[in-house]
Amino acid sequence: MMFVTKKSLARRTFLRGMGTALALPMLDSMIPALSAAPKATPRLGWVYVSNGIILDDFIPKQTGKGFDLPPILKSMEQHRDYMNVITGLQHKQADTQGDGSGDHPRAAAAWLTGVHAYDRTRPGAEVKLATTADQLAAREIGRTTQLPSLELSVDSPSQGACDSGDCFYVNTISWRNENTPNMTEDHPRIVFERLFGDGGTSAERLARVKNQGGLLDSVTAEATRLAGTLGRSDQQKLGEYLESVRDIEKRIQSAEVEGAASLELPDRPVGVPDSFEDYVNLMFDLQVLAFRADVTRVFTFILARELSGRPYPQIGVPEPHHSVSHHRDDPGLVAKKGRIDAYHMQLFSRFVQKMKQTPDGEGNLLDNSLIHYGSGMGNGNLHRHQNLPNLLVGKQGGQIKTGNHLNFAGDPPMSSLLLTTLATAGVKLEKLGDSRGPMKLEPLGIG
Repeated sequence: MMFVTKKSLARRTFLRGMGTALALPMLDSMIPALSAAPKATPRLGWVYVSNGIILDDFIPKQTGKGFDLPPILKSMEQHRDYMNVITGLQHKQADTQGDGSGDHPRAAAAWLTGVHAYDRTRPGAEVKLATTADQLAAREIGRTTQLPSLELSVDSPSQGACDSGDCFYVNTISWRNENTPNMTEDHPRIVFERLFGDGGTSAERLARVKNQGGLLDSVTAEATRLAGTLGRSDQQKLGEYLESVRDIEKRIQSAEVEGAASLELPDRPVGVPDSFEDYVNLMFDLQVLAFRADVTRVFTFILARELSGRPYPQIGVPEPHHSVSHHRDDPGLVAKKGRIDAYHMQLFSRFVQKMKQTPDGEGNLLDNSLIHYGSGMGNGNLHRHQNLPNLLVGKQGGQIKTGNHLNFAGDPPMSSLLLTTLATAGVKLEKLGDSRGPMKLEPLGIG
């Protein structure tokens, strides 16, 4: 897998150690190995938040450019030039059809499919979902990567809080086909090992935690040898990348050491950070590394699961998220729900900043990616699946004109936006769920 000369380095180069194959980011010395300057690598991601959003605090009052950022979007001010707010879209397939499935499960199920989710717990009912947009992308742009796609969550699956027993619809937003959901991974260590190597047995993991040994310790010699063949610019890039890997591993180890003091490490080791903010940041940073090393080009991330009962005392909301979302227009609860929505956006904004700070080719990761942030509900208090909040961030190799608020009349399906999003990565489809063809988004330069 290693090809090193004084002139060029193969794109798919790995540093190997014990149970480890550490992929490298794009380096200048990889370009001469190619017949021409490489095209920007397309990347797609979808970040899901639940229980609707306070739309008055999300939707800008002006359309086009130069709009004022409402409260929920305030933390995105520094990223205005990379984002587009898309409003007025709907998912009618998430509305009830008298089949018994719940509003929340249907919202999550329809978000990346445009297909109605039936409750298969009812006698004679049918699973009628479909392959999600992320998996359609993975089949095309993920074919040559180590992981075709990555499914992440920081809101653990539960079988105890569903509208009508159809919990599998709220625990993931990614489906391989109409019968097969891709379950999410919510443990940082497991994600780390999927990206950079298996961790061995539970006993070996525990020993590593106690000894503070790390992945980079096993590849240090090879990394040093590689650095000696590189120019100064590549040496700096390699050093920054390896330092990012080491930083994340240390954060995971720190959480594991805290758990190891009182718990025996199981097959799926303990070690989720106690702080929700630290947890989210760590999972997002892992995704940045996965993009940077080209381990995957497609991801989904559940920041908040439908029917989530997570409280947020750190921002003054001790009540469960789902309960707060049914605010009944009570000003105090509306304010608390808006606070949750703004907090989620702040966490996402930090991820966007990390993407923007991470070099990729002649630009940065955000220049060569498109990230879709949104929810399967608009008004969560009334379980409405209209006027969905959608935020597109990134330029996808210069294809996206940014800085706009586009508000569409006539309730076009969000699945049409999905077709357009996929097209920016070279995934051309005529139909996805209830789509009416790719959206014509001339102000964005796509469609």
